Amino acid sequence: MISFAFWGRVSTEDNQDPASSRNWQLARSRALIESRGGVVVAEFFDVDKSRSIPPQRRPEAAVLLAELRNPNRGFEAVVVGEPQRAFYGNQFGNTFELFNHYGVGLWVPEIGGPIDPTNEAHELIMLMFGGISKGERNRIRMRVRTTMEAQAKIEGRFLGGRPPYGYRLMDVGPHPNPSKAADGKRVHRLEPDPLTAPIVARIFVEFVHGQGLYLIAEGLTRENIPCPSAYDKARNRHRSGVAWSKSAVRAILLNPRYTGRQVWNRQHKQEELLDVNDVTQGHVTKLKWNPEDKWVWSDAVVHEPIIDVESFERVQTLLSANGRPATERKPRSTPRPYALRGLLYCGACTRRMEGSWNNGRSHYRCKFPAEYALANKIEHPRTVYVREDYIVAELDPWICQIFTPANLGRTIEALLDAQNSETDRVVTEAARKTIEDCDRRMSRYRSTLDAGGDPQEVGRWMAETRAERLQAEGRMRAITRKREITEKEMKEMIPKMTEVTRILEKADTADKNELYMQMGLNLVYDPSERVVVVEARPSMYQSACPRGDLNPHVHHWTLAPQASASAYSATRTVVPGTREALPRRRT
Repeated sequence: MISFAFWGRVSTEDNQDPASSRNWQLARSRALIESRGGVVVAEFFDVDKSRSIPPQRRPEAAVLLAELRNPNRGFEAVVVGEPQRAFYGNQFGNTFELFNHYGVGLWVPEIGGPIDPTNEAHELIMLMFGGISKGERNRIRMRVRTTMEAQAKIEGRFLGGRPPYGYRLMDVGPHPNPSKAADGKRVHRLEPDPLTAPIVARIFVEFVHGQGLYLIAEGLTRENIPCPSAYDKARNRHRSGVAWSKSAVRAILLNPRYTGRQVWNRQHKQEELLDVNDVTQGHVTKLKWNPEDKWVWSDAVVHEPIIDVESFERVQTLLSANGRPATERKPRSTPRPYALRGLLYCGACTRRMEGSWNNGRSHYRCKFPAEYALANKIEHPRTVYVREDYIVAELDPWICQIFTPANLGRTIEALLDAQNSETDRVVTEAARKTIEDCDRRMSRYRSTLDAGGDPQEVGRWMAETRAERLQAEGRMRAITRKREITEKEMKEMIPKMTEVTRILEKADTADKNELYMQMGLNLVYDPSERVVVVEARPSMYQSACPRGDLNPHVHHWTLAPQASASAYSATRTVVPGTREALPRRRT
């Protein structure tokens, strides 16, 4: 009996049912291998991952590729339900050599069995499927964009997403597509929200009469009018929603949909290479603002306007009075790297602090009152400043002390415990009970056979039970894979991590920031106490090398913020897994 790992993928949870997609891919795989005595003992199925993402960057596929180098992987070959879902473009050529190197067969229904690395026809077929996959994605993308453009321009249809502040969604009937209508999908359009539409009109009137963005925001906050993120908390869980900001007022003034027309294509998704020096890493998708001449406007007014066109155009003229076009402001990039970029938060308002270069040094600041006009809401200094070198001077020694011999045992124990979730324990316990049940059944089947039972019938029972046991063992191995590394492997890795910590003081700032982020550091600065509290949520695991097909024999260790370990602060230096504190010290 040959043990197989099943490899599949479904692109989006919205457009496809992941359970149905997995079932038909798995059924197709089993139809190929069961006639040859194969059984699936492990599954690697990615959900909501585009085919354009290389397998090394898909969570489940990356674990599968990492398992190839494990001699105790538990499976002898890998079966793919559909090659177009596993490989895109030239991904097959960048991945198959890894299977070939470790002697793990890759079975594909279109080949009728395992891919022969010496057969040119097999390679041509797989490369063809990669090209078909890429072409299919491009055609779908083109059809979708063309259809949405026509729907926005000609029909003025609301194409989804959150309604702009001042509007709410109104049901206008079943979807015009019969199949989607049968699934219960409805068509919506915008209608003025009786609570927020007057606020939008007020913002336009006040701006036209000479009030600035800050004064408008301050007035709305003073009157306790909820800002957009506070009014619609369900869609804005990532925002504080404390008060009105200048950026929120500006976004309302720039939104042309308040004139009653539908506007689409204000932004577009652009794919950029993740690493220009290694194209096999694939692309990342980023949202980019389109110039105004690329916007798609509906031919007619399709929903009730909140303001008239003349007022909207006058506001755009006022916003452009300084000579710059009235467009959404993009986040400004800084030419200087910051070691704690994106990791340091203000303890007074919980907002992320921004980098600031002053007097030749890196600082972090929080201008909460100027940004949100809330000086009367909380006790917050006009501007909070803290120097980066003060924090890093305390942070780096703490990172180094985690891996000292005195703390090694507690660090390893904390990291191992952090990777065990309640779900994993439930799955492991269920798999253990299944194995015990299979062993009991096998014992009864042998007794039945000894008592003169039908050998053919009993043999079929034993084969089914053996396959069930192998699958349970596969689930237990999958949990073990999620744990990633054993205590022995951690101890072998610690000296390497100690080497890294020794050079932290001389490390490049950008490299430090990457390491801090991978360790899951979260820093909170309390301006009243002048104390920084640092919490780390590291999870060590063995990862696939970005160039794994070139260096398959090398183990690469990574730190990632996947599980909570413990906390460290400038006042309480807490080693993972303990509550022992060093003497109090201010930063």
